[in-house]
Formats: sequence, structure tokens, C-alpha cells
Amino acid sequence: MDYNKLVSVTGMSGLFEMVSSKNDGAILKSLEDNTTKFISNRLHNFSQLESIEVYTIRDNVNLVDVFNAMDASKQALPSDKDAAAVKAYFEAVFPDMDFDRVYASDMKKMVKWFGVLKANNIEAKLSNDATAEEEETSTE
Repeated sequence: MDYNKLVSVTGMSGLFEMVSSKNDGAILKSLEDNTTKFISNRLHNFSQLESIEVYTIRDNVNLVDVFNAMDASKQALPSDKDAAAVKAYFEAVFPDMDFDRVYASDMKKMVKWFGVLKANNIEAKLSNDATAEEEETSTE
């Protein structure tokens, strides 16, 4: 499963793999319970994880950069129910985050999504990173 196929859906918890898209919605597979269903884009909005950016005190960074920092960290993931613990975790793991503009609910989502990615052995990397690696190996 590729990171570039993962989406978040408004009004629904968890992450989904986009199996197929249609004019009026998409067929999505839940990464948590492996159920597949049609989701209408009349009722829900889809956000590809690849396109999500996080506010920092400098320039915005892609969500992949935050996930990579979380992966490199030796700290245990906090419970996504405890907002104070989640904020303290990100202050240690990704101190450049703009904590005035990134809400506690967003940080909780990042923790939950990271747990889902790890449970499904999905590597968080942008699709253009993959094409750059392929080009490097083909020129060698």
C-alpha cells in the first residue's frame, strides 16, 4: 500500500486507502477494520495525506516531515485522548511546530494516524520522493 493513496475523510475517523474514484465519490478501504465502502463526495470531503501541510514557526512542512520526526523519536506515543500529553510530545519531537495555529485536535489526529500507519507497515514518503529515488538508481 502506498502513502499517496491514503486519504482522510471529513466526518469519519481514521485513514482510508482510495481503491477507486468516481464522479460522485470514491470507493475507500478502511485501514482500521479493512472494510470497503463507497463514500459520496456530496456528504464528505477527501484530503490526501500527501497534500496536508503543518504550520511551523518557519515555512509550512508536509505531514510526512512530522511523521518522519515521530518515527525517528525514541519517545513513546502518547494517548490520543490526553491533549496535554500530546502537546508535550510534539514540543519534544517537533519543536518547530506553531502551537498557536496547530490545534490540539489536529495533533491528536497526527498521533492516531501515525499509529495506524505503523500498524499497517506503511512508510510515510511523498510520491515525488519515490520517483527521485528511482531516477538516482537508474543513473548509477
